[in-house]
Amino acid sequence: MWQLYAVGRAPQQRAKLRLEAGQTYVVGRSTDCDFPVPWEQFLSRAHVSLKVDEQGVQATRLPGTTNPIYLDGEPQAEFRLTAGQRFVIGESSFLLQQLQPVDAQPDLPFQQITFSAADLQHSRYEDADRRLEALARLPSVIATSQDQEEQGTHLAELILAGIRHAEAVAVVVLSPSGTVKVTAWERRAETQGSVRPSARLVQEAMHNWHSVVHVWEKNSAALPEENEYTLQAEFDWAFCTPVARTGADCWGIYVTGRLDEPLSESHPLQINLQSDIRFAQLVGEVLSSTERQTRMEGQLSILRQFLSPPILAALEETGHDGNLNVDLLQPRVCPVTVLFCDVRGSSHRAEEMTNDLPGLLDRVNRALAVMTDAIIQHGGVTGDFLGDAVLGFWGWPFPSEDAPVKACRAAIKIREQFLQMQRSHQHPLADFRVGIGVAHGRAVAGKVGTGGRISVTVFGPVVNLASRLEGMTKRLNVPIILDEATAQIARHRLPTSEGRLRQLATVLPYGMENPLLISELLPPVGEYSQLSDADLAMFERGVELFRAGRWQEAYHALHELPSSDQAQDFLLALIAQHNRVAPPGWKGIIELASK
Repeated sequence: MWQLYAVGRAPQQRAKLRLEAGQTYVVGRSTDCDFPVPWEQFLSRAHVSLKVDEQGVQATRLPGTTNPIYLDGEPQAEFRLTAGQRFVIGESSFLLQQLQPVDAQPDLPFQQITFSAADLQHSRYEDADRRLEALARLPSVIATSQDQEEQGTHLAELILAGIRHAEAVAVVVLSPSGTVKVTAWERRAETQGSVRPSARLVQEAMHNWHSVVHVWEKNSAALPEENEYTLQAEFDWAFCTPVARTGADCWGIYVTGRLDEPLSESHPLQINLQSDIRFAQLVGEVLSSTERQTRMEGQLSILRQFLSPPILAALEETGHDGNLNVDLLQPRVCPVTVLFCDVRGSSHRAEEMTNDLPGLLDRVNRALAVMTDAIIQHGGVTGDFLGDAVLGFWGWPFPSEDAPVKACRAAIKIREQFLQMQRSHQHPLADFRVGIGVAHGRAVAGKVGTGGRISVTVFGPVVNLASRLEGMTKRLNVPIILDEATAQIARHRLPTSEGRLRQLATVLPYGMENPLLISELLPPVGEYSQLSDADLAMFERGVELFRAGRWQEAYHALHELPSSDQAQDFLLALIAQHNRVAPPGWKGIIELASK
């Protein structure tokens, strides 16, 4: 593996790119290039092509470029680079380095020192001004890094700035198999090659989760001059401090440098190293904590559109390593209450607003927001969006005996909000209506998809039933219809101060085999409902007479209701069609001829 290192005149003008054999890379000033170098004004937008193989790099100046490429002081249109060679364009030089794999050979240190978390906790921060100045750059590193490799490089630069006697820093990852990988590195003298951490040191630190120092002392009499275990002769000491676990991998910070004299208890470097390790650990932990928070926030941003705050809080509390406890979201069979809510009036609007489709979309989105907010505020989960309809459900991921009651509260809230908007003729949603169906039963609920494409949904006959109930609201002229299971629970657990129920009819929906006893959910007496409790009792008396085949009596009972109550219209029309006489063989069930 190779690396191209770009260096400009200013200290901050540095960049590097890993080059994989078999790949071709373009270097230029444009951000569309594989290796953009925006500071170099003499670069064309795309200036040079690099074809990489195992032995080196074949470089070719691209057509249309103005400024020459210099190799060994001579302009070249096409040339070959090997390790340690460089070319120059304008005021920037480009050095090719060969990245060596981390040596798996067990390099034996002359001296090993281990620092526990307690040891580091009591150590003082030496060179405080330098370290504070370095730490002040950390928010910028977090905010401006485009990817993990760039962030790791900036992190290494920051630690070099805070540890004055360090010569090189690397961000290392230890896999479960024991393989050590360098994800980013930086050296004070950037032209002196890459950093090759001691695999033994990294493994020692990560396995025991302690900060470990190794001293090799190439000039020590304790070891032969040509010590086969000294990993890099230019460095005398190194430490590795573990920072975080990401899945099965462990990552940490590796710092290395030179000794002016042998390390001992009286040597000031012994104290400085302890302070240096604590500084490196602090920087790494801040960065790791920020990454965990960012990762969790990213997951939450996806799930906020589906889940209520209590569910999100539970996911955070039971999560670990910066990840939500998504096991709670796995699909499973459970009792759920499903609410299906459809907007009426958007189709008519679509015909009127063919020249303003963005405006129509904005209105539909606002209507959907009203429905989803009510679902989430009452502890529900939003599932699929089907055009201008919303599916919500309760009872997952946590079981709830009050799921039907919560669904009823959400339905009443949605109805009230749309009624309130209808009273303001200038409101964008003034001419929108809603139909809501609520059903309770067993279903499969959970998340589907992975990564950033997570969606939450529910499957089962109860979902179809809720949709069919919503469709019945059009025919029966009522906003909210409940199935029998939901109505039974709501009658016992929903206070009349929040909502009331009345039976509408027993129906056999088209294409279904079993009849349904359906009920309407209404708000309490007040601003949003003028029907009294006596009116509801009279309506149910009319329904009982209707089911019993006593249609003449049912007709008179239903006529006692206020004319503003449209629920009576469906039954009265059916009774009138048969001259107030039940048909032969009447069983009290209304068969619906269509969905």
